[in-house]
Amino acid sequence: MIDLDDTDRALLRALAQDAGQSAGALARRLGLSQPTAWRRIRRLEAAGVLAGRQLELDAARLGFGVTVFLGIKLAARGRVSLEDFERAITAIPEVQQVHHVLGRYDYRLRVVARDLPDFERVLRRRIMTLPAVGEVEANVLLSEERLPGPIG
Repeated sequence: MIDLDDTDRALLRALAQDAGQSAGALARRLGLSQPTAWRRIRRLEAAGVLAGRQLELDAARLGFGVTVFLGIKLAARGRVSLEDFERAITAIPEVQQVHHVLGRYDYRLRVVARDLPDFERVLRRRIMTLPAVGEVEANVLLSEERLPGPIG
């Protein structure tokens, strides 16, 4: 764990809002010099606190108007390995996230589709045909609030 000061936290909050900002822009925003901001960003990257920058696509504007969270309980753990299931499920392009979890379900998936009939097609033809899939629960996303994360 790395010790973070108030300036580090402010940098992280600013990057969480817009990861594409330059060190110069961050420096101006936080009242730092550009080299100081750059060194702090590099230190956070070296410590693993910043583990890359991601491009966030708007699925709805790309024609994927439905997001569904699936809970999947594997049918028989002995027949298909977790690695085989994960390899098969991540090969389905509509599956955006795969989380191996504890609880009622073994996996939680985030799946995008153009509409509900498209989701039904993905579920019936791609997900339910995998040999390890047992019980499935679907929750359709109605709205989403994005929070910056646990940066104090």
